[in-house]
Amino acid sequence: MDSAALVRAYDELLAEVAAGGFGPAPQGRLDAEQIVAHLVANDELMIEATEAVLAGSPFAYYDLETMHRPQVDALVAELGDLDALDARLRTTSSRLVALVDRLGPAAGTPVDTHLREGYDLAVDGPLPWGRVLDLHARVHLPKHQAQLRMLRVTE
Repeated sequence: MDSAALVRAYDELLAEVAAGGFGPAPQGRLDAEQIVAHLVANDELMIEATEAVLAGSPFAYYDLETMHRPQVDALVAELGDLDALDARLRTTSSRLVALVDRLGPAAGTPVDTHLREGYDLAVDGPLPWGRVLDLHARVHLPKHQAQLRMLRVTE
């Protein structure tokens, strides 16, 4: 599997994080730190899933924000600021890309997948793991990049 699209999506998102200047989130929405923590938590889940696919083990992938919200809040509390969260995201994204580069034909392995991207995307069933990674690069990361951009305070 070619990781080029995933690398580009992470590069664009990480540039948005590095630009900083984020204001508070609207009521009921994630702030910049929580968005980045969500992406770190999601990367960790995707790393586990990719390692399982490479090992030939079954795995179920759940990317439901409400499901790992306690993990997101714990990461924000543990790491403390956007710079530390950015550094962690750079580490997890690099690990994920390195694993994706090893997938080859295993990218076609079906993984029980449960994810929601607002009203645009809902998956509840087996999907080739390479397709899930493609959705991550083309839908999930750009969605959060746009959220970050909307939180930027303009003068």
